[in-house]
Amino acid sequence: MGAGIGPAGVDNESVKYLVLLSFIVGAGLVYLLSSASANTDLFAHNFPLLLGATGTLVAAMLALVVYQVVQLRRKMRAGVFGTKLTIRLMLVFGLMALLPGAVVYAVSVQFLSKSIESWFDVRVDTALGSGLNLGQAALDNLQRELTVKADSMAQRLAETPASAHAVELNLLREQYNIQEATLFTERGKLISFAGNERSGLTPTAPDNSILLQVRQQQTYARIENVGDRGLYMRVVVPVNLLSFTENIRVLQLLQPVPKKLADDAEAVRLAYQDYQELSLSRLGLKRLYGLTLTLAMVLALLATVALAFLISEQMAAPLRALAKGTRAVAKGDFSQMHPVNSRDELGMLTQSFNRMTRQLSEARTTAEESRAQIEKSRAYLETILGNLTSGVVAFDEQLRVRSINPAAAQILGVDADVLRGMQPYQWPAQAPQLADFAHAIASQFQAHPDADWQQQIEYRGNQEKRMLLARGTRLPSGIDSGCILVFDDITHLVRAQRDAAWGEVARRLAHEIKNPLTPIQLSAERIEHKFASKLNPADADTLRRSTQTIVNQVSAMKEMVNAFAEYAKTPRAQLLPVNLNALIGEVLDLYGHDAAIHLQLADSLPLVMGDAKLLRQIIHNLLQNAQDALVDIAQPHIVISTGSAEHEVQLIITDNGSGLPEQVMERLFEPYATTKPKGTGLGLAIVKKIIEEHHGIIRMENRAEGGVAVCIRLPAAEQAGQVEQVA
Repeated sequence: MGAGIGPAGVDNESVKYLVLLSFIVGAGLVYLLSSASANTDLFAHNFPLLLGATGTLVAAMLALVVYQVVQLRRKMRAGVFGTKLTIRLMLVFGLMALLPGAVVYAVSVQFLSKSIESWFDVRVDTALGSGLNLGQAALDNLQRELTVKADSMAQRLAETPASAHAVELNLLREQYNIQEATLFTERGKLISFAGNERSGLTPTAPDNSILLQVRQQQTYARIENVGDRGLYMRVVVPVNLLSFTENIRVLQLLQPVPKKLADDAEAVRLAYQDYQELSLSRLGLKRLYGLTLTLAMVLALLATVALAFLISEQMAAPLRALAKGTRAVAKGDFSQMHPVNSRDELGMLTQSFNRMTRQLSEARTTAEESRAQIEKSRAYLETILGNLTSGVVAFDEQLRVRSINPAAAQILGVDADVLRGMQPYQWPAQAPQLADFAHAIASQFQAHPDADWQQQIEYRGNQEKRMLLARGTRLPSGIDSGCILVFDDITHLVRAQRDAAWGEVARRLAHEIKNPLTPIQLSAERIEHKFASKLNPADADTLRRSTQTIVNQVSAMKEMVNAFAEYAKTPRAQLLPVNLNALIGEVLDLYGHDAAIHLQLADSLPLVMGDAKLLRQIIHNLLQNAQDALVDIAQPHIVISTGSAEHEVQLIITDNGSGLPEQVMERLFEPYATTKPKGTGLGLAIVKKIIEEHHGIIRMENRAEGGVAVCIRLPAAEQAGQVEQVA
């Protein structure tokens, strides 16, 4: 878990080192401040510097805390996870440091104030003064004794001749137990020196001020430090000689102060001096110690707050990482793995999160593999269903459409999305032509809820009637609940079977009927020829009419048999490239210049692969039917048009007749289906067979403005060649 980067570019690791360094430096400065407060020399020389350094450190710590607070505020505005926890921990740690610190601070300030006041008790002042006076009195007494000795010695020396002063001085020193006695002239010139083994090699001469005082007949007595020899009592007195010719002499006595007495007196003096100084700076001491304590308290509080920020950041970092990982997992990213840096509860939580993420990643991988396998199987199944020529519709338990393959949509002539999610009884609302079909399959599923069923259903689509063979089955309960409907368009099969049946009927009729017709005709003619001359005119006329009737009907029967024979023996088309426009022109030449026929032939019409003879028969048959339909029409109008679209060539013949009845339209291309009073009804059946031989399509429909439109679509030459090769 890396250190976070703050807004100013300072990371948490640097802040941690800054806080630690500030804490160490602050502790050192507080220690130095407390030491300086107890040491006068150190205080006098270094306390302002220490105070400034401590104040600077406090300002730096305050700036660091302010920076941390600003950083927290920015994180809160940015919505960084764990910011509220960090603020809460900072407040808790701050209060934990502030409340005890405030109590300790208040008690310490009160204690210092009372302690400082107790230092300046009146009894202590009196005791120190009395001790100082006592020591001073003892020293004064010793000094007076030495002065008396000096006066006595000066008196003896004054009565002694000057030549014997050296001997006398030494005797007097030993007599009065003096460490060092020296005799000077009034100008300070050495005359004689006497001392014991502790004396120096050379005497210490008094300065001019002392000599001046002595010349004025005044005694000098002081306790002084003599070089490095320690504290000495110095007494200097005049020696007034009895001779008027000699000037006065100066006697100096040096006697060391007893060490114990000197040390005690010096200690009392220094203590009294320090006490007086402290007494004078009592208020300053209170402020000094209070300021030191306050700075220590502020440093401790700021350091605690800064450390609380770092500790809370350290505690919130795993939670922030877990929150980031949780958001990543919610988005499907299972690659978030966080290092476990501790063995506490947070470390266990991080380890559990890593384990969960790893398991989720493995589960997703397994699920993706399963889904890929399912998708592969589904794609395989959809490919099979998409390439099936049979229509397949899957229903759920409530008989709602789950899926429908393209073949089903093509057979039914509807959009698959229209039926998806709908029950069969709802289909007619979207596709009215499906009403009968939907009712039939719904009835079958209700009648056979757990059994398979099969039914041949007549379906009337948008263009023509179709015959569908539908089969329904219930899916096994272990796989999925629901039903499957499979249906095939068997229109061409039924039509082929019917055509084959009619062909067989035509062949048998041609065979069974044609053979007796000739004998019947010959017999009728022979009867007329044999008996017509033997009968009276009336009977002969009746015989001739009857014979003619037989001959005429036999001829009609022969024509019908020939037509059936032609239907049964339709020759196989010999496909060659044919110009349909030119072929139409050749056929129209047989009709002369008929004003009722109008041409709308497309320019640059592609060639078709066809049998010119059979195509002429088609055009001739259709034109003949159109003319027969316009017999009773005042202004007959026939339009022959050609065109091309999508690799097909189409021929359309329209008339303005009365049209065809609906009952005839359903079986228009079946043999013996005709509206003519005379005719076999085989013309359109033969036309359809020829069109199918050319791999084309023929469709007839009544026009809204009246009349019939016949549309023939034939593959273009290139397309026809491909179909022929496939066939």
